[in-house]
Amino acid sequence: MRKFLKWGLVVGLFALVIAFWVNYPKLNLITGFAAKNVCSCVFVANREIESIEKTDNGFSPVKYATNRVNFDQQSATATILGLKPRTAVYSPNTGCTLLPEGEKEGGVELIPNRRAEAQVEPYPYGEGEPLSGEISGVDMASLTQAVNKAFEGEVIGEEASRAVLVLYKDQLVLERYTSGFSAETRFQGWSMTKSLMSGVFGVLHKQGRIDLEQDHLFPEWEDDERRGITLNNLLQMNSGLAWEEDYTTISDVTRMLFQSEDMSRIPMEKELVGTPGETWLYSSGVSNLLSEYLRTRFQSHQEYLDFWYEELVDKIGMHSMVLETDLSGNYAGSSYSWATARDWAKFGLLYLHRGQWKGEEILEESWIDYTTTPAPDSEQKYGAHFWVNSGGQFPDVPRDMFSANGFQGQHVFIIPSKDLVVVRFGLTESPEFDINGLLKGIVAAVE
Repeated sequence: MRKFLKWGLVVGLFALVIAFWVNYPKLNLITGFAAKNVCSCVFVANREIESIEKTDNGFSPVKYATNRVNFDQQSATATILGLKPRTAVYSPNTGCTLLPEGEKEGGVELIPNRRAEAQVEPYPYGEGEPLSGEISGVDMASLTQAVNKAFEGEVIGEEASRAVLVLYKDQLVLERYTSGFSAETRFQGWSMTKSLMSGVFGVLHKQGRIDLEQDHLFPEWEDDERRGITLNNLLQMNSGLAWEEDYTTISDVTRMLFQSEDMSRIPMEKELVGTPGETWLYSSGVSNLLSEYLRTRFQSHQEYLDFWYEELVDKIGMHSMVLETDLSGNYAGSSYSWATARDWAKFGLLYLHRGQWKGEEILEESWIDYTTTPAPDSEQKYGAHFWVNSGGQFPDVPRDMFSANGFQGQHVFIIPSKDLVVVRFGLTESPEFDINGLLKGIVAAVE
């Protein structure tokens, strides 16, 4: 019996050693995610660390990280059993930036110029109180029921949704927030940042500063077939470049987000495995290549930093928005942007009105058409860094709907045929969360 017990302990210990050996390289990614997320949620969204650890970081294996916030230095550090310490540092101008393993300070202070004058007119075109009173064409009882249903159930210790907001015919008809969140809370868009960046490209296109058929995009590609990849191919995510978008292991996307000082480097080095213009593959790497390409369109880095705000974000009054950068100073176009639900809805409203904002053309109508045209080989679900419903992915929602979507169920839905913009934030996405049901209920409640 003792012999069996002895061998059992040896086998168990050996198994633990093997498990630790296999997972040790992942610790850097786990602590990187934990530190970055805690830093941004605390300093950008003004939330309490207890809530962040319970919910945003409350999934395995991230929940095993130990997090410490330094309010004096405005930073957050995460470790696992004291190993692989990662620190993210905060700037009021560009949010939180993740530092290399073991480093506690660094980076260059970047200060984008902002035009953040508050507009006194009622929301959504200003920062004033939304218009009140009865809204023609809306069944408020049915709309309230549909929105309330989106909060039913529990996800990692909180209601199923954090925020739902509905704009109908340019008027805020309903918004609801779960406990701890409000109209003043900044929410991370995750991959909704991709759609925002698409809008920045749209502004450049209107100004005649980019050509969608431009190839020879980067010097690193000049000596091989990648030189034939066009800007259009990158925007439609059919570049043909290899990419692994897996957040559960050490992959292209996790190494890019949590181990790279310059997020364009890893995708820049990927080989061509498909046919540009024909092979569709969702890739956050492509988005950060686009951010790098954007930077090359300007004579100085400061112009690049300013342009996103001056020509799009602040121009439509998204004054709460914070765009975060990597250590190279480029905006993380794949993932890192924060704004209130109300400001995210303004972004949707710009597209609902086909690029017009208070009588000014921000984006050309042709750019909206381009944005919402399904990319080849995308099964009619993806346009130019926007998702589309052309193929009926959401069967009970009009086919003209298109949306900015982000990790864990962040959404800005634009439904032109119903004059609707719907914003939803949460911690879970389709199919775990019934997006089709939410939108079906909202659409049925309006004329």
